[in-house]
Amino acid sequence: MSSNDTVFSPDLAGIVVGETAISDVQGDSGVLNYRGIDINDMVGTPFLHAAWMVLFGEWPNAQEKSQLKAFMCRHASLTHDEIDLLEKLPKGLHPMLMLQGMVPLLCLPEESSLEIDLDAAQGLFLAAKISGLIAAHYRLAQNKSILQPVPGKLFHENFLTMFHGSSPSEEQRRMLDAAQILQMEHSYNAGTFAGRVCASTLAPIQSSVSASIGTLYGRLHGGADQAALEMAIAIGSPENAAAYVTECLANKVKIMGMGHREYRTVDPRAKILKPMAVELCRDDESKRLLATLVAVEEACQKEFSAKGKEIWANVEFYKGAVFHSLGIPTHYFTAMFAMARVYGYVAHFLEFKNDSRLIRPRARYVGPAVGSRKQSAA
Repeated sequence: MSSNDTVFSPDLAGIVVGETAISDVQGDSGVLNYRGIDINDMVGTPFLHAAWMVLFGEWPNAQEKSQLKAFMCRHASLTHDEIDLLEKLPKGLHPMLMLQGMVPLLCLPEESSLEIDLDAAQGLFLAAKISGLIAAHYRLAQNKSILQPVPGKLFHENFLTMFHGSSPSEEQRRMLDAAQILQMEHSYNAGTFAGRVCASTLAPIQSSVSASIGTLYGRLHGGADQAALEMAIAIGSPENAAAYVTECLANKVKIMGMGHREYRTVDPRAKILKPMAVELCRDDESKRLLATLVAVEEACQKEFSAKGKEIWANVEFYKGAVFHSLGIPTHYFTAMFAMARVYGYVAHFLEFKNDSRLIRPRARYVGPAVGSRKQSAA
């Protein structure tokens, strides 16, 4: 096959670039599974147990559960050096840029204190540190003291306590567990693929995770959760939703959180998150924002239905309402996404290193032919 006959896809749509046993996205039927377990069956399990399954393909035994809980609590605590680094950053720096910059600066353990290989232990170390960094960054921005995790508490119970300074309710902790499990892994999404490209150069795990986090930040990827709720805030009320949608479609403005690159039907994660948002959003402001999001989705469906098309909200669309009800500011939404998706990034790093090869696609040259441009006379 000549170079001119090579398959060309600028966005790699439909191009198979690897194999994975970590998760399966069946976009046409709206099905997602982790390690062969349907996402509906994963939600409701303890968060760290689901993370272990994503990483290693099996549930942790009693000893592993105990060791994992203690490990994650210990390393969610920031050292004096890590706090010093964090304090030197601009207070207004977006949390995603903070994470992308801080992750490569962390001193990774040189030995595994868990009965797993060193790369896996370092990946879990990074995941624990990310939770501590997000909470500490928020506290510093509020001119409040940084809090440390308490041994014995569940992972997200510790996180919400470190973030807000007060213990969450059992319902709040359970909701955060579910929301974070739903966004833990999603096959070869842009962030994961960026991490695999980085790993293919034999860069270390912290570089791979940092590359993934930087990619997740984009509004067409993880940043859609922040953009969707800020859109609802700007719209103001459900009564304004239809006019907003009509104007956006007339001006070809993308409505953040509507539609998904992979799913041709309802995003299975959104099917779970939407009723969760309804259950959790009880105060007046949260109810108004949720009602506005519902009205936007309904207006979009009406507009697209008139054109013989279907469109559905994706996981980012209603996730923001859940996070808002948990007291998480909008500009921290994507960092919360990174805090969950890091387990998928680490799982792909571990999988890829077993059969690593440098990812080096070809480009179709469209510039001038050799010799077609003559040097002008002096």
